[in-house]
Amino acid sequence: MLKRVLPLVVFAALALLLLAGIWMRKQDETLGRNPSDIPSPLIGKKAPIFALPDLHHPERVVSNGDFAGTPYLLNVWGSWCPECRTEHPVITELAKTGKIRVVGFNYKDEATDALRWLGQFGDPYSVIAADTDGRSAIEWGIYGAPETFVVDAAGVVVFKHIGALTPQVIEREVIARLDALQGAGR
Repeated sequence: MLKRVLPLVVFAALALLLLAGIWMRKQDETLGRNPSDIPSPLIGKKAPIFALPDLHHPERVVSNGDFAGTPYLLNVWGSWCPECRTEHPVITELAKTGKIRVVGFNYKDEATDALRWLGQFGDPYSVIAADTDGRSAIEWGIYGAPETFVVDAAGVVVFKHIGALTPQVIEREVIARLDALQGAGR
């Protein structure tokens, strides 16, 4: 008897778990949360300091001190990253609006490959910091590309997005935060 009932009990338990997962996913969507978002410990804290070579002019150093007093979007990308190609037109359109300074953070890439990639797809960045060995990325909690951060005029990280940016994320998260910052007089 137990041999006949046990598979049915296991199946029912698995079905309940599946239904609970679907219900929880619907709740997240209803509340506007993305369950795949990973919270960043940097939110609300000063952005990590970096000083890296400029991709276009390696003799120059790019640091986040260069952006003091103005909000900026730090976009982590690499020529080796397929999703970066997907998000590149979105970054380009955002840069064209002039609503926020768009800074590139070239991650674990060869300069020649990165420059060739920009030559092929365009360069929307006001400046690009080249983190060829990935050491500065560690401080930011970067573990892949694409990743994007919004940093306010005081140098505080206010948003992090993992994965390719979409027009919806730009509007709902980036522009909304910029509008809130301007409304707060920051």
